[in-house]
Amino acid sequence: MTAHVLVNNQFVLSGVLAKQRAAFLQDGPPDLKQRKADLAHLKSAVLARRAAIEAAVSSDFGNRSAYETRIMELIPLIQTINYLRRNLRKWMRPERRRNSLHFIPASSYVMYQPLGVVGIISPWNYPFSLALMPLATAIAAGNRVMLKPSEHTPATSALMKDMLGKLFPEDQVSVTCGGPETGSVFASLPFDHLVFTGSTAVGTSVLKNAAENLVPVTLELGGKSPAILGHDADFERAAVSIAYGKLANAGQTCIAPDFVLVPRDKATTFAEHYKTAVQALYPEGAASRNYTSIINARHQTRLRDLLADARKKGATIVPLGPETPAGNDTGKASPVLMLNVTMDMAVMKDEIFGPILPLVTYDSIDEAIKLVNRHDRPLALYYFGNDGEDRRKVLARTTSGNVTINDTLMHYVQNDLPFGGVGASGMGAYHGPEGFRNMSHAKGVFEQSRWNLGGFLRPPFRRVTDIAIRYLLW
Repeated sequence: MTAHVLVNNQFVLSGVLAKQRAAFLQDGPPDLKQRKADLAHLKSAVLARRAAIEAAVSSDFGNRSAYETRIMELIPLIQTINYLRRNLRKWMRPERRRNSLHFIPASSYVMYQPLGVVGIISPWNYPFSLALMPLATAIAAGNRVMLKPSEHTPATSALMKDMLGKLFPEDQVSVTCGGPETGSVFASLPFDHLVFTGSTAVGTSVLKNAAENLVPVTLELGGKSPAILGHDADFERAAVSIAYGKLANAGQTCIAPDFVLVPRDKATTFAEHYKTAVQALYPEGAASRNYTSIINARHQTRLRDLLADARKKGATIVPLGPETPAGNDTGKASPVLMLNVTMDMAVMKDEIFGPILPLVTYDSIDEAIKLVNRHDRPLALYYFGNDGEDRRKVLARTTSGNVTINDTLMHYVQNDLPFGGVGASGMGAYHGPEGFRNMSHAKGVFEQSRWNLGGFLRPPFRRVTDIAIRYLLW
């Protein structure tokens, strides 16, 4: 991209930001009625375009079933909007706080006010919901929004731009399409808050750009989310759940189980159950109409390179359906289970983001915990088993964004739970009340009463002041 185009992008985007900020200052914070109406209009617009959304997402991937888009994107989005509307009145109400005894009868409270203009950079793997869920949260918090969707899903991005352009004026919600250079310019704008969902590498760059303007950020990244099977796990049930969580969207999910930790003497048992579970989900393998394609050729090559590296270093690759030939025109990658895995393999160093499941064995739960903690803190962790002591150890001695016990993915759709990463998997949250608060300013207010004990701490009440000081320093 030429310097001229970069300057033009900066000029245009800065102009939109200035327009939104001026409108925010002129109109003031929207009231409860307006916020609920905006969310209701957003919901209606999504439902009215359901078929078009499903078609656009499938077009961008090369193939993704309408069912998968419905289950993984539309339902969570609609349920989130419903949840936000139900709870807005409570969240917007000033929150009473206690005063110290010597300030009675004054009052203290926290009021949550909109930040102003929130920037959102959304990813390609769930291009619709991961753009509109933070947008809905920002609207609920009373903000105006500038959205930059992924360039890897142009059909979905164009649909969102058209839909939101008809639904909201540009000084309330705007959509900017473009490639990485546009994204870099976008991340450099002096927003009041910036939300980014994507890879850790790009997230690091976004954070650096935002830091230039002291813009607070919410980063939802990823990492190597482990699934730990305890010695008393129901291995058949666990295999079914892990197969679903791993292969939804062909593994292109930030909270997909990245690798599985299994007791050494149960490795064969799990492998057999997992193969059965995968074949039940996708009897035709990658050729199934319900099995999603890999987003583009670069990621297809990346997955093939992970397999080649593991083979070279001694891993056993177990195909779980008809193998997909190199250079296939469907863009699909067959699900595989990987055995005899070692930590020096690339597949155990980077987030996989595909249908490859490495199986790692362990002898004690303490060893499993150490293996998890060798990696950066993941966005999700899964534990299967009913042993209370082992479960407590895993919860206490590992740190991850969220945890689901005896299932996968399901913490994400619990609307009242915060969702976000920690360390290399991100910072901040945009689900639950934490999401509303994350996109609001918590303004503490102290309201002094006409008569108050605080006055006795000031001259001319010298003797009383000395007594009060001695009491307060006790």
